[in-house]
Parts: sequence; structure tokens; C-alpha cells
Amino acid sequence: MLSAYSLFAKLKTFQTKASLSSAWILLFFCFLHFGQPENLWAENQYTRNNHPTKRSISKALHALQHDIGRNDAVLVANRQGRIIFSKNAEKLLIPASTLKILTSLVALHYLGPDYRFTTEFYMDAKANLKIKGYGDPLLISEVLAEISKSLSSDLSIKAQRINDLVLDDSYFIRKIVIPGKTESLEPYDAPNGALCVNFNTVYFKQVKDGSFISAEPQTPLLPIAFKRIKQSGLDRGRIVLTHAENEITLYAGHLFQYFLNKEGIKTKGRIKSGKVRKDKDKLIYRHTSRFTLKQIISKLLEHSNNFMANQILVAAGAKVFGPPGTLDKGILAASTYAKKVLNIDNIRFVEGSGISRKNRVSAKSLAKIIKEFEPYRNLMRHSKGEYYKSGTLKDITTRIGYIENKKGELYRFVVMLNSPGKSMQNIMDALHQLIDQ
Repeated sequence: MLSAYSLFAKLKTFQTKASLSSAWILLFFCFLHFGQPENLWAENQYTRNNHPTKRSISKALHALQHDIGRNDAVLVANRQGRIIFSKNAEKLLIPASTLKILTSLVALHYLGPDYRFTTEFYMDAKANLKIKGYGDPLLISEVLAEISKSLSSDLSIKAQRINDLVLDDSYFIRKIVIPGKTESLEPYDAPNGALCVNFNTVYFKQVKDGSFISAEPQTPLLPIAFKRIKQSGLDRGRIVLTHAENEITLYAGHLFQYFLNKEGIKTKGRIKSGKVRKDKDKLIYRHTSRFTLKQIISKLLEHSNNFMANQILVAAGAKVFGPPGTLDKGILAASTYAKKVLNIDNIRFVEGSGISRKNRVSAKSLAKIIKEFEPYRNLMRHSKGEYYKSGTLKDITTRIGYIENKKGELYRFVVMLNSPGKSMQNIMDALHQLIDQ
């Protein structure tokens, strides 16, 4: 709700005809009617005065009061933490993808903003090439091509006839089940793992002769994906690989093999799962991601990528509690961070992307989260003086971030609409109108 201190400050700023004593009287009545001070302020101060600024603020306040239902919440505060407007701020609501800001903070805290994921390559005594993943969420085709080129520059590797390609995904448990995800073909349902490529998706299209080809030039369409493409019944699009028969890890192996072969590194054996034995196998190359964690988070927030969010959450859990990484360890790391660093107790955190409707957090807690994230606000989407992260599920719309007004002053805001049919645009228009005065 609008704090008494903020109310008095605004009364002092905008009062033109009423005396200071009148303002104190009004403030006293606000304390008596603390349940809805916004309406009292608007009706007693602004509707009696035709000053354009006061009419504008009155209109904004009435719009907010009208549009925020009992299953919605709004909180706005200035940079110093003074509450400008608040309603239902203590109520636990579904945050949707705005939860990714908390997940990002957890990863930044435990891994560090300059952390870079690695992927290791070993050779064993039987000339098997072993690849060990550590959860890099941005092992994309272009990166695999770079890795293969780097490996081929070692003439001893290029000259050696490699037997099996062995894939070690043991840094995470093999089947991580994310609450809220389904078995759909949508990219937001992509599974997580320690050794994954291209977000565990395959992008394809059908050509005139009925055959399928890759829909992106940097990635070949491999036979291992044909079955899944045909099962989809689609003539173009992006399908999601699954944990079934360790499909996601084996696909990574086939794609690595393609790029290795392209650089002249031949394999004659099978592609299979296995483990690196660091006491016996020889480390021949360690790939360090070109992307820092800050850059990963920027991409995560830009595309609201669920896969990336839970990858960094599980990786943070593995860092804190040791491998293998699990969702439970990530949740425990997040809960510990929320309690000890942010002083947040009343939160239900079941996964890191916001896809689950079982996640619950209050607007008050989200305000603490974005206060902590403020130094990283440039990683968020930015438009018209607003840094923001939005979230959407069925009948759920959320938005959190920062608004810079015309004077250059920064305000933090949280909007959680858990009622169907509500307009986020109306709420944001009212907030901008309120803050810009």
C-alpha cells in the first residue's frame, strides 16, 4: 500500500492550495483508514484540485486500485526502498518466468559472474575419445565446430585412429525431472543434462521431394533425429529430444562426431555412454566457454530460456553440494541463498525457470530479489526507460524490473496478475504515469 511517509512527501510536493496543517489532518485520516490510503488520498486531495499533475496521479491510482484483484499484487518502490504503491504484497502468487531473476542471482552468487563452463576431452589406453560435460548450456553447433578445429590442430590426435566415442554425462544425474514440464515437442519443455547440445532441440524443414533437411545452415540433420521428426507429424519446426534411451547425450555424441570427422578426426567405433577415469585417462583438451555466466544470463533472460535457467541452477547446486548435480541440490542452494542473503523465508521454489505453477512467491519477496539484481539490470530487456523480465503461463501474467522516470530516478516494480483476463499494459501504463510525475 502507499506508505504514510511517501504520502506525506507527495502532499508536500504537490500541495498548492491546502495548508500544511491540512496535510497533517489528511495524513492522520490515512492512518485511521490504512487499508486503502490510495483511494483516500485521491478522493480528498486530487479530485478537489484541478492541477493537471494531481489529476494524472489520481487517475493512475484509481486505475491500479480497479485493475488489481485479490489474486494479483503490485509493489513499487524508489531506489531508497520507500514504498510508492503496494497492494497484496504479502500474498504468495505464481511468479512464472520472473523467477529466472532469482535463479540468476543464485548462480551469480555461487558460481560467480565471470564463471565459464568447461567441457573436457580425454584419451584412454584403447584410443577411445572421451567427452565429459559439466552442464554448459551453450554448447551449440558453432561451438562444437570450434572445439573440433582446436582438437584437429594437435597433429597427434588427428593422426590417431580413434575407436569409440565415449560420452560422460555423470556430472548431473541422468534424468532430471523438472516440475511443470511435459513431454511436448515445444522448446520450453527441453530436458536438462550435463552433456547437451543445441538446447536438446533439432530444427528441421521438409522440402519439395518430401525429405527433411536442417533448417539452420550451421547444423546438419543427423539420422538419429529422423525417427523423432517423423513421429512429430510436422513439416517444419523444432523438436525436443528426450531422456528416453539417453537420447540427449547420444545426440550430442553424433553431432560431435560429425564435426570431428569434418576436421579430419576419424572414429571407427561406437558412440556410447561411459565415464572418464581421471586416474588413468589422459586429458588432451579442455574447452572453456567463450561466454561468461553474465553473458549466459543475458541470453537466458532475453529468450526466457527454461533449459538454460535450470542448467545454471543444477550447476550451482553441484558447486555447493558436490556432484552429481540434481534439481534438489539446486533448490536447496536457492532456498539457502534466499534465506541467508535476501532474508526471504516465505517462498516455494520447485524449479528454476518458472514453468511450474507450484512455484510461489510474494511481491514483497520479488522486490527484495530485484533490489539485489539491480547491479545486473543491464542484462535484462530494456525498452522506453524500463528494464524488465516478464512471465506468462495460462491465466498468469507477471512483470518485474526497474523504471527510470523523466528525471533519471530509478524505481523498482513488481506486477503479478494471477487472475485471468487482466491487462498488464493497463497496469504498466498506470505505473509509468505514477512514476513520471
